[in-house]
Amino acid sequence: MTVALTSRRASDVRVIALISLAHGSSHFFHLILPPMFPWLKADFGFNYAELGLLMTIFFVVSCMVQAASGFLVDRIGARPVLFAGIGLLVLAALIYSQSVGYWTLVLGAVVAGCGNGIFHPVDYTLINHKISPANLPYAYSIHGLAGYLGWAAAPAFMVAVTTLFDWRIAFLAAAALEALILVTLWLNRARLVDDVHARRAESESKHAENNPGAAPLTTFGFMRLPAVWLCWIFFFFSMAATTGLQSFAPTALFKIYDLAVSSGNYYLTLMSIGGAGGMLLGAFLATRLKVPERIITLCFTVNIAMGLLLASGFVPLEIIVLAFIVIGLGLGIAAPSRDLMIRNATPSGSSGRVYGIVYSGIDLGAALSPLMFGIFLDSDLPKLLFIGVAVLQLMIILTGFKVSTLGHAKSA
Repeated sequence: MTVALTSRRASDVRVIALISLAHGSSHFFHLILPPMFPWLKADFGFNYAELGLLMTIFFVVSCMVQAASGFLVDRIGARPVLFAGIGLLVLAALIYSQSVGYWTLVLGAVVAGCGNGIFHPVDYTLINHKISPANLPYAYSIHGLAGYLGWAAAPAFMVAVTTLFDWRIAFLAAAALEALILVTLWLNRARLVDDVHARRAESESKHAENNPGAAPLTTFGFMRLPAVWLCWIFFFFSMAATTGLQSFAPTALFKIYDLAVSSGNYYLTLMSIGGAGGMLLGAFLATRLKVPERIITLCFTVNIAMGLLLASGFVPLEIIVLAFIVIGLGLGIAAPSRDLMIRNATPSGSSGRVYGIVYSGIDLGAALSPLMFGIFLDSDLPKLLFIGVAVLQLMIILTGFKVSTLGHAKSA
């Protein structure tokens, strides 16, 4: 028995490491383009609105692909879809590196969005069907931690290579790095086998068990379930709040506190580091306490307080850095509980198409949030950034309670 448990734990660790490596690379590609904006602006004469639109295109395409790719995961399995997505990210970086004008960058953003859109349906399908239940909180934690590390690494990597060479070489280096990750996953492809037929049988069996006498769930039948759309709303609010801070916190701090934009970017890095550390603590708490809705409520309540404090304009400069670390910790600690809560609420035996729809809320939140908060900044209302983020986080708490209620009802 002990040998079997040890073997299963070792298998879980290897699978988690591979999936997290892929997830980290997708977050890395979220931020390979924005750090290059000053160089692209200097070479091509674009304005920041045009450059910002590239990121909106990226996330809108990713949202649509994410919703659709789950169906493909259910049809052919997660592994080939994963390899295709990483290959598209390599291609996107190559297109960026050879850009000759705005439309080349648009093409790169579209290809990158297509590649990015496959990751959550693939990742969560593999995690929820290949990792033992006892290790799920740790799997969610490491998966999320890899995402934060990808976010943290991309700006430093791209700026460093550009400083040493130029921005075209930086994009080529990003393509080479992603290609290396693809080779690593290919060499370990046996650990990423996804039994589509077994998943389908599990889904049908659990649907029949939980809904005796009900008709079998059709391909699109899951879209009639309230839990799916509540989870979508939850993710929409979550990413809208996070992206609002990532996009405009440095500018808002400059306008409110006359703090250098470079210092604001430094605070965002600390927020990401806090988030990474919070992920590890969050896995421990989720495993021991098993009250995900309470953990989420506490974390976002503290974050709301931090946001309103920053919006007041009366925070001493030396305390601002602490506020951003606390916000990062809150986001990180809440993440494993969030994923467990979503898993408990969505249909038993959840398949790729469910994750594709649910997690597409992340991309749409990321696409629309900068547009909304950008209006506040253009109107010289920087305090509304932190107030708006606080309101979004209040909506996360309220939606989370409803999602949790559905989860408890399903397990009853």
